This record gives sequence, C-alpha cells and structure tokens, in this order.
Amino acid sequence: MTGQFGSKQMEADYASSFVRYQQLVRATDQLGTNDLSVAVLGLFGEVGSAIAVVKKRARDGDTFSAYGAGLAEEIGDVQWYLTCVANRSRLDLSELAQRVSRDLSDWDEVERGFGSWGDVQGQVRDADRATQLAAMAELGEAAGALVGDLHRGQLSNNRDRLSGHLVDVLRGLIHFAAAVDIDLQVTAEQNASKVLGRWPIKMEYPPLADEALGKYERLPRTFRIFVEEVTVGSKTYVMQSYGGIVVGDRLTDNKAEADDYRFHDVFHVAYAVHLGWSPVLRSLLRVKRRSLPNIDENEDGARAILVEEGVSTFVFGRALACNLFEGADRVDTDLLKLIQEFVRGFEPDKCGLWQWERAILDGFAVFRQLRANRSGIIVADLDAHTLSFERAGTVG
Repeated sequence: MTGQFGSKQMEADYASSFVRYQQLVRATDQLGTNDLSVAVLGLFGEVGSAIAVVKKRARDGDTFSAYGAGLAEEIGDVQWYLTCVANRSRLDLSELAQRVSRDLSDWDEVERGFGSWGDVQGQVRDADRATQLAAMAELGEAAGALVGDLHRGQLSNNRDRLSGHLVDVLRGLIHFAAAVDIDLQVTAEQNASKVLGRWPIKMEYPPLADEALGKYERLPRTFRIFVEEVTVGSKTYVMQSYGGIVVGDRLTDNKAEADDYRFHDVFHVAYAVHLGWSPVLRSLLRVKRRSLPNIDENEDGARAILVEEGVSTFVFGRALACNLFEGADRVDTDLLKLIQEFVRGFEPDKCGLWQWERAILDGFAVFRQLRANRSGIIVADLDAHTLSFERAGTVG
C-alpha cells in the first residue's frame, strides 16, 4: 500500500469480486461501533445523497459540473455501506447478489464466492432498464423499508428479513445505476481508491517528488526553524530564521480580530513533512526546482503558492471552530475532501487523505505550542515524517 490511493492494481483487486470487496470494507470500517443501526442509517443516508445528485442535475442542468463524478462517488458509498451492513450481519454479498434475479422457486440455489459488481449488473437486460424516476423511487423505497423495520425492531435476530431487505436495496441500486449509466464495477474500484486513501490498510509514504534532484533543489530532509515574536515600534510581528538567517516576511495576523495566524508558517512545514509538498517553503528556503522549467513554473510558482496559502487559510478557519483540533485524533473527512479538490491538478492531488490528516493534526499541535510560548523551534524530519516543537534556547 502506498501513501496515495493505492496502486490501480490493488484497487482493481479489491473490487474484483464480492469476496474481496467485503474484505476491503471490513478492513476500512471506521464507524466506531458494531451497532448495526449505524451502518443501516449510513446506507439510507448515502442512498438519499445519490438521489440528490440526480435532483441537482435536473435543477441546475449542465451548470452542475460535479454531476458525473459526484454521482459515481455517492453510488460507491452506497456500495460500501450496503456491504458494511452485510458484514455486520454475517451475510455473504455474493449470495445476496445472486438472489437479485431469483424468486422463491430458486432462492436457495446460490453459491458462495460468486461474481463481482460487474457480473451482477450484467444481469439487468436493456429491457429491464427503468426510467430514472422509477429507479430512484425503487431504490429509495427499498432503503426506507429497511430503516422502517430497523426502527420497529423487526431486524433483531432475524437475518432472513434483513437479507431480503438487502436484496431489495441491491436490486434497486442495480436498476438505478443502469438508469443513470453508471458502471458499478468502476464505482467499486473508485470507492476502493477513496477508502484506501482515507484509511489505508498499511500506511506507507510515497517517495519524495524531488528525490532525484541535487541538494540545492531539494527540500532539506531535516531542519529547524526558529520562530519568535518581536516588537517594532507599536507593532508586534513574528520573525523566522533558518540556519541563523532570517527567512520570509515579518508576519502579523492580517485580520482585525487577533487569532495568532502569524504563526501559520508551521502549516507549510507540516505539508512538507507529510506530503513532500510546499511551494511556500521552497520559496522561503530557496530550493525551487530551477533545473526543471515546467516544474519550476507550475509546481513551485506563484499559483501553486497561492493554492497552498489558500488551503492554510481555509483549514485555519475551520480549526478555529474546533478548538484548533486540540484533543482531536482525526479530521472531518468532508474537510479533507474539500482540500483534495482545492489542490486538484497540483502535486499533492495524489496524496492520500490520511496524509493531509496527519499534516493538519501535527501542524496544529506545534501551532498551539508556538501560540502558548510566543516563540520556539519547529523541528522537521521529512524522512521520518515527524514534526515537533522545542522551546527556544538555541537559534536554529
């Protein structure tokens, strides 16, 4: 497993069969409880989200540019939660899939380990394709019936009833996917990529992008940045030095209401540590990749710097509402996805969401210490992927 979304081969492997996909969902189940109701309500919510994407397209037309990708992602989430419910109920997804096209006469004529998402979708003939409205209604009704029985307590100790509900939801999903021209095999692979990027089975960082370059074009692998507040006249600034030389501008919060954003350069160091990316830090430390003109212009240039500063400012705004992530061991997945979308087309768009999460949590851990002490040393190790704080004593 790489630190990215995983290799294409791995994603395809986990989506290659129902057996492997159930293993993927089991390994990436982070719902925090074994309570079946959480998974069932998650499934119901994702069905609603998928239907809502179609509604938005009907409302906004071609201006809803996220239609295709958004619908594929939501359908992938439906697949994940449907499988999660099956896992928690000890039901075999391949058996449920076979029963989609069976009736009472051959209901029990199923085999374990059968097929994949692509196989079960292939059971739907063109003549069986429903209109989008009918397909949405079928899927929504099936999911609603499942939640209704959950609420009434009729799923307790009744796996057969639950199994029947899941077959209905799966059948509705297949009809819905066919009606909106979505390939369930493709969405399963995309979903594998997504969940492995968020919750990798094994966390391994990819090689740093500048590994093959000379030392004057590489981010230093270990370094210390000394940070302190200084007062000049009536204003207080944050100053930083590296190797005894002042780097960057004098920083203030640039905001009428003080929030100590002046210490925010630690976030750029955190991105370098966990993503191997920081055009801002490259500029400050004068290690732009000049020998590669396209990289120098497009990845280390002004636009990339603006993107990174934008991410830093955006995340900081969210952090203020979350006590600067103090005591947190994770970051909201929706926030991580927004960041990933924001950096699309630049180097870090292949980084896993877990890398962003680590960068944010580590960056804010050191930020909080800088804020409390008003000075200190940022200690970074890009090889070990560690970031820490030391009290000021020696200039870095």
